[in-house]
Amino acid sequence: MARGAAIGKPLKAAAVPAVSLIIVVYESGSTLERCLACVAGQTFTDYEILLIDNASSDRVAQMAAAADPAIRLIENADNLGFAAAVNQGARAARGRWLALLNPDAFAAPDWLARLAAAAEANPAVGCFSSRQLMADDPTRLDGLGDVMSLAGYPFRGGFGHRDPGALEPGWVFSACGGAMLIDRDLFQRLSGFDERLFCYCEDVDLGYRLRLVGQPTLLVPDAVVRHVGSASTGGRRSDFAVFHGTRNRLWVFVKNTPPVLFWLTLPLHITATLVLFVRHATRGEIAAPVRGLAAGLRRIDVALGARREAQAIRTASSWQIARAMTWNPLDLLLRRAFIQRSSAPSSPAKSRRGRPAH
Repeated sequence: MARGAAIGKPLKAAAVPAVSLIIVVYESGSTLERCLACVAGQTFTDYEILLIDNASSDRVAQMAAAADPAIRLIENADNLGFAAAVNQGARAARGRWLALLNPDAFAAPDWLARLAAAAEANPAVGCFSSRQLMADDPTRLDGLGDVMSLAGYPFRGGFGHRDPGALEPGWVFSACGGAMLIDRDLFQRLSGFDERLFCYCEDVDLGYRLRLVGQPTLLVPDAVVRHVGSASTGGRRSDFAVFHGTRNRLWVFVKNTPPVLFWLTLPLHITATLVLFVRHATRGEIAAPVRGLAAGLRRIDVALGARREAQAIRTASSWQIARAMTWNPLDLLLRRAFIQRSSAPSSPAKSRRGRPAH
């Protein structure tokens, strides 16, 4: 999809863009054309596009790059996973900021402009998340940033709830990797996404590591995308998604939770795991989570090695991390959004939930 005249003059080849927009493609033929059309319609024009193709068979990335010379295409011989592909894009990027967008996410025309404005208005903040709406029903949320429960279980805040409408910017635990903006130097200082996770939970892991070094994430509610979700992996409840989500959730908990908080919340984490497994069993889909948990436990050495890395750079205390989490178990059960006022990034008492209805 070539960029249209609506976005103004193309950047000169020698120009350094403000934003490098990274889109990881894997069998994305059903959605990529619409995604790129929305990118072409952005009112903010100071960006470059990097398509990272993870050995897709549909060749849509190659066709898109051939149609638009401004697109920089990186082709992988194998599927390296979302985490490694984004890291590839970050190494090749020239912009100060990295914008990540899933190929099944359709950005509003002012999406990048809103994120760029938030970055300019908040120079001490290095990571920003978007409002995500359901692609097939934009009256409902796909998410208002990611939430971390005290049990060490992450979830997309507000998923499936009605869109609450106008919201003020606020702090969330982490940004969803499907539509976010992050300072490239900050991303690289933290070694980017953890490639050991392959895909799923890599964005929560990054957000957790940002928290460990005192870097919060700001939700920009006016930066809006419509999101299909797991379009190239068979859906949110596919065996692939559930397996990787189950394994990686355990690894992220073991890797990042500070020592005191880890031992205090381990019983809660085990209880939440049992409750979730009962829910899977009632749906007749217990095999994938059992395999995911078994794989996570069998290779717990991976998480323990990653833990040494994460805790070595930690500057935040267990209490500071706990205050950024939701302590209400109903938030986890109902997937309610948890947004903290931007004037007090670590105070649960001043939090609000972006939901007028469930």
